[in-house]
Amino acid sequence: MIRPSWFRRSGRRGRRDRGLDVAPPPSRLHWRDLLAEAVSGVLQRPARSALTSLGTVLGVGAFVAVLGLTATASAQIDDRFNALTATEVTLQDAVVEQDPMAEYAFPADVEELIRRVNGVREAGVLWPVKLPEGQRVTGSPLVDGVHADTPVRAASPRALRAAQPTLAEGRLYDDHLADRREPVVVVGRSVAQRLGITGLDTDPAVFIGDQSFTVAGILSDVERRPELLLSVMVPPATAEALWGAPEPGAAEMLIATELGAASQVAREAPVALRADHPEYIRAVPPPDPRGLRTSVGDDLSQLFLALAGICLVIGAVGIANTTLVSVLERTGEIGLRRALGARGRHVTVQFLTESGALGGLGGLVGTSIGVLVVVAVAVGREWSPVVHPLVVTTAPLIGLATGVAAGLYPAWRAARIEPVEALRR
Repeated sequence: MIRPSWFRRSGRRGRRDRGLDVAPPPSRLHWRDLLAEAVSGVLQRPARSALTSLGTVLGVGAFVAVLGLTATASAQIDDRFNALTATEVTLQDAVVEQDPMAEYAFPADVEELIRRVNGVREAGVLWPVKLPEGQRVTGSPLVDGVHADTPVRAASPRALRAAQPTLAEGRLYDDHLADRREPVVVVGRSVAQRLGITGLDTDPAVFIGDQSFTVAGILSDVERRPELLLSVMVPPATAEALWGAPEPGAAEMLIATELGAASQVAREAPVALRADHPEYIRAVPPPDPRGLRTSVGDDLSQLFLALAGICLVIGAVGIANTTLVSVLERTGEIGLRRALGARGRHVTVQFLTESGALGGLGGLVGTSIGVLVVVAVAVGREWSPVVHPLVVTTAPLIGLATGVAAGLYPAWRAARIEPVEALRR
């Protein structure tokens, strides 16, 4: 007689020898039979198994996608800092803090002096203009106060170039127009739309109070100082002629440096500009890109990993529910197996294997989906996808562990079913 797989005997056979009862050795469940039973249980209802593992698929997929996208975005943050922030230095007028009697920290030829510092590519002075009471920025002198919140900034041509602007129309005012104190302005696209300027074909003008200014150019974007897009920019000489010198401490200098020279420029610039009082000028070097990358990466990871954890919990509840229903549906089968020699631990291991198979399958599918999401986003953004190998190898194990944990209670319930009661049902 062929014995069923659940009644494999190891060692001696149970028999009567010379009238003496020989106790049969304990039965065992071979791992091949265990896998075959688990796969059979999963494939018996494929639609239900697929829906059951969906939560694990979403959880593991979100886990892989979050870590991959965070690593990819962090790499792009590093590149952007190397290209922009790591090459930016700001010099601030600190004369009020050091000498309240002084009025202006920067010398008259500050832009010429700063260009002599090694590593400086472009540098210029800018400051916010304080308009007299009653003067507003408008698109027409007959409509006063409509855009009272539009700021005016004095920015030299070199400061505009250091901001690395992108022109939508027109051009930037140059040193010639700035030195002649011409009434010209450069505005951001959103400011132009608010003022009713749709293009430069009709030579539009902007009015600051009663003074008209010709719009030389419209900016669509800037790499540095995004607040310039929301401002009306005028040449510094024009601003001084109309509204006076900047207030003490209001002026600053924007410096674009060569890559790797920002820290050196920040150290040397105050001495190069004011050798007599270098403390009048405060240099602000670029921040550490690693600190911001860690901060941004941690914020993204905490948010989306929480969502991934919720998905895993939902998947675990689904697997536990399905496994428990399967135990109730297969009560007769469990009783028959117990009657043929299967022990409680064998039943426990079988149902744990089935739930682990559901979780492991969901983990594999979720890992594949997560990697595809990272690659698709990176290709769409023209980035280099970054996925750590440890994440790819760990993610399926997380799905497997979720499935096993979800099957603990149903497997325990199945092991406690008595064979006689199960067969009676």
